[in-house]
Amino acid sequence: MSRKEFRDLAPPERARETIDSLDLGGGVERVPLREARGRVLAERVDAGIDVPGFDRASMDGYAVRARDTFGADEADTAVLDLVGAVHAGAEPDVVVEEGTAAEISTGAVMPEGADAVVMVERTDETDAGVEIRTSLAPGDHVMFAGADVAAGERALGPGTRLTPREIGLLSALGVSEVPVRDRPRVGIVSTGDELVRPGGELQSEQGQIYDVNSYTIATAVEDAGGEAELYPHVGDDYEEMGRVMVEAAEECDLVLSSGSTSASAVDVIYRVIEERGELLLHGVAVKPGKPMLIGTLEESAYVGLPGYPVSALTIFRTFVAPAVRRAAGLPEPRTATVEARMADRERYEGGRKRLMPVGLVESGPSPDVGEADGDEAGTDKPVTLAYPVDKGSGATTSLVEADGIVEVDADTAYLDAGEPVSVRLFSPDVRPPTVFGVGEDDPALSALLDRVEHPRYLGIGSRQGLRRLGRGTPDFAVVTGSIDRDVEAVDLGGWTREWGLVVPEGNPDGVEGLADLVERDLRFVNRTTDSGLRTTLSNALASVAEERGSTRHKLVESIDGFDLAVRAHESPARKVVAGRADAGLGLRTTAERLGLGFVSLGEERVSVLGNPDRIEKGGMERLREAIDEWSFEDETLPGYRR
Repeated sequence: MSRKEFRDLAPPERARETIDSLDLGGGVERVPLREARGRVLAERVDAGIDVPGFDRASMDGYAVRARDTFGADEADTAVLDLVGAVHAGAEPDVVVEEGTAAEISTGAVMPEGADAVVMVERTDETDAGVEIRTSLAPGDHVMFAGADVAAGERALGPGTRLTPREIGLLSALGVSEVPVRDRPRVGIVSTGDELVRPGGELQSEQGQIYDVNSYTIATAVEDAGGEAELYPHVGDDYEEMGRVMVEAAEECDLVLSSGSTSASAVDVIYRVIEERGELLLHGVAVKPGKPMLIGTLEESAYVGLPGYPVSALTIFRTFVAPAVRRAAGLPEPRTATVEARMADRERYEGGRKRLMPVGLVESGPSPDVGEADGDEAGTDKPVTLAYPVDKGSGATTSLVEADGIVEVDADTAYLDAGEPVSVRLFSPDVRPPTVFGVGEDDPALSALLDRVEHPRYLGIGSRQGLRRLGRGTPDFAVVTGSIDRDVEAVDLGGWTREWGLVVPEGNPDGVEGLADLVERDLRFVNRTTDSGLRTTLSNALASVAEERGSTRHKLVESIDGFDLAVRAHESPARKVVAGRADAGLGLRTTAERLGLGFVSLGEERVSVLGNPDRIEKGGMERLREAIDEWSFEDETLPGYRR
């Protein structure tokens, strides 16, 4: 029998390219949520409901009308009549009218008429009623429906690996089944007459050894996101080797063998591949692991690993595991702890050790970064920045948007921008997003981000987005409305969207425009002050006021609910659907998707502004390409155009 000689060893780069060219599967299946841990989402999941699904009290106290407490303090209290109590898990059976209050528990549904909660510590119950020792504003100590995650909001994107944190968010949304990437099925075959499976009887005097590779490589396959299938051990018999290998190829996306790949006269597995498939590569210029095989077998991918366990595992981790992870949709792993620098100054006066959730973003050095110890300033070396991610203890999305924890000592007053921190990752495979953005929430943006690998976006509104862009934290910000843009940025493009008033189906109140909100007794729901859409509304009201010879402030005072602000683009429409409002500030696309009426008030520009120091990042380049390639004719987004 002739020997196989290694004459021209392939460089490692060619081995990687050859493995990358193999088809390892990568389809889609739907699995129950209980079985989804560790899997990778194949499609975007949008919130189908508001979380919470109702306006709820965020502390024990009394539900009141905020206007009834205006001017109240320790010296001049407000006294309200107690009309009942509302407990968590029960539907309110009281109505809070002028001059009244209802006792309320944390998590309970806000009763009709109430728009704020005064904490019990700032009250006293007397014979005259409830004595209030503080002033409140509408929304104080109230968690509005959708404040955690709002219906229609992008909850999780494709490519997200489902850990207990994401499972918690999906559970909160009522999702019972999710579309995930198929795990590539990997058949594992160990060869060699000397091998005995663990648990078998070992004849050491005959030179037998236990088969280490089968279980080791199977575990590594599963760790990389694949589904391992062990096949019977075969010796160095050519016919039996071929039979088992073909069986594995017919049932799996990838076949891995170990042993029989070197230049020995009995190492003949390459002959099986040449006869029943295609041998693409034999021998790589690496140590250990020179006699690696790469090819196809019965239309399945094939890789032959060396027989020595250390070599086999090294070659698998270096060359094969990345391909398995890609087929399963998993990111490359990284160490469990990352050294980073604070992206911005963070104050802390809690007096206790703080476990601060942070997100990570890759950045070029800035004047602040590196000056703390002078080791990186003035270089082109990328710097990992950590930024706090904290939406409150009741928000499940805080953990989803964070990558790890920074422990802050109790006596630390602040962490300065550029200060080194150690980030303990939630899992070893966490990595920073390829691109990180903040700003206005927008339905078109959610679809756009699906075209970018591993993005992260925080919908914090146009004002906050610009503020953070000015501090250099994100890669890009999305803004809309005529907000002051005195921030150095690169315009990456954008689109326009039609905005107006979302009303019940058929517009039963005959709403025609802003004048109806001012002149009629209509309940209105606004967006938060950080929203660019609210700024657009305010500017439109200013124009109406000018035409009437009045002021915007006077018009706002006459609109019932103008100060009732909710966070996301779909939230006002959801109030209309629930019958809690006659009109809400929103978009045509939202109204049509929910089957509601719409009163158009115009169009506004949505702009994507890039951090000038991050334009060369790969994720930013892909984002710019996605914007340039965008075609609204391909999307169900009425009211949008280039």
